[in-house]
Amino acid sequence: MSETGRADAAEPLLLVGARLPGSPGLVDLHVVAGRVASIRPTGTADGDGAAETGPARRVDLGGRFVVPGLHDRHVHASQWAMVSRRLDLASAGSAADAAALVAASVDAGAVEVVGFGYRDGLWADAPTLARLDAVSGDVPVVLVAADLHACWLNSAAARRHGVHDAVGESGLLREDECFALVRELDDIADDVLDAWVGEASERAAARGVVGVTDYEMRWNRDDWARRAARGIRSLRVSFGVYTQHLDRAIAEGLRTGDEIEGTAGLVTVGGHKVITDGSLNTRTAWCFDPYPGLEGHEHPFGLSTVPFDDLVPLMRTASRSGLTPAVHAIGDRANARVLDAFEAVGCRGSIEHAQLLRHDDVARFAALGVVASVQPEHAMDDRDVAERYWAGRTDRAFMLAELAAAGVELALGSDAPVAPLDPWVAIAAAVGRTRDGREPWHPEQAIEARVALAASTNGAGSEVREGAPADLAVVDLDPLACTTDELRVMPVAATLLGGRFTHDTLG
Repeated sequence: MSETGRADAAEPLLLVGARLPGSPGLVDLHVVAGRVASIRPTGTADGDGAAETGPARRVDLGGRFVVPGLHDRHVHASQWAMVSRRLDLASAGSAADAAALVAASVDAGAVEVVGFGYRDGLWADAPTLARLDAVSGDVPVVLVAADLHACWLNSAAARRHGVHDAVGESGLLREDECFALVRELDDIADDVLDAWVGEASERAAARGVVGVTDYEMRWNRDDWARRAARGIRSLRVSFGVYTQHLDRAIAEGLRTGDEIEGTAGLVTVGGHKVITDGSLNTRTAWCFDPYPGLEGHEHPFGLSTVPFDDLVPLMRTASRSGLTPAVHAIGDRANARVLDAFEAVGCRGSIEHAQLLRHDDVARFAALGVVASVQPEHAMDDRDVAERYWAGRTDRAFMLAELAAAGVELALGSDAPVAPLDPWVAIAAAVGRTRDGREPWHPEQAIEARVALAASTNGAGSEVREGAPADLAVVDLDPLACTTDELRVMPVAATLLGGRFTHDTLG
């Protein structure tokens, strides 16, 4: 099998012995020209369309369940592809733990250490430049926080990247200064990075994923056009355009939803991405209430990184040019202000993350037609730090049930590499609000599996339908009847993209 799927993938298929979630009996799905031509009770579909299309290849699904292919609506594809090549800091429970991991890497002969995944919100000891210097010497060290909003450097790395004055004694860069450094770390040869992204795309396909929305901070158009030309075609990709590239995108006539030539329709233009505040773990998400312990600091309420008077004209320019705004907001104050901006501009779009909201703003999402693009696994990662820094307000964090009840369109994702690029993980977190055997966290905000599944298929809903593109996932269990733990590790037997197998264990 090639990396784009079966060589004979364009032929008609007859998927026999399938089950549809929540429905009794077996059905056969006839796939023709990349679409689901028919769904019939098993044994009655063999001849459908044969005169026009020729005989179909039979694939026995053995009673497995078929659902629409899954989409992750918020990823950083290059970052996700690079994570496995970086020092894993997820286990670090303190600054001392992180430094010990760096020391082990240096002792093993590393000439440069790039790590990812530390979460310092609950550490008893603080990151410092001196702590990293003590274990690394002249070996440059850059540790990227799990939320991508902060970096911790040693002196050697600070000198190399010209930020020694900026990091100070803490060794930390936050927000825009961090993003600039991360872009420098991403300066990898195209062929190398493309190979890594190709491998990551195949891993995603193995989890039933057929599409992603990529918010990498790059000029993504050329990256994905090049990858498609090189045969990396296991995913549909909608790519974001950041403000630093907005003028170029407008000059080139890019509009949200447009297909990029030469990509077989797999690569399309996404929205205009704007980051208006920080994150919870970095204590920079912009809130109405101050962060405990930060009283008297420079930014006790977090950071507003794009003033309202700049945000509105930016969104208006993008919207009038055909680029739908996709605006990052995590804190409740940031979300309220971005909703104000959507109202002022009079356009639709999405708020990316929407983690902490005021109850009154839920109705505003619905009234303005703004999509809530949420990453449910963040609730599992952040529940303890939220209880500390958003104390007394966590009933308003990740309000999926309230948003759904208000008629707000939900779009679930991972923010990979912040959480795994695996929609089943996101669905499990949305349905169960729990992980690792803990009591559910604010279970009143859990949503039903059918709602979570529909929010993970990019508008395809929770059921496979006749006439729809044959973007399908074949799974061993009924997702509407699974436990939360079963959803999290859902066995995926096959994935089809436009009728092509991009993952296949059926034999």
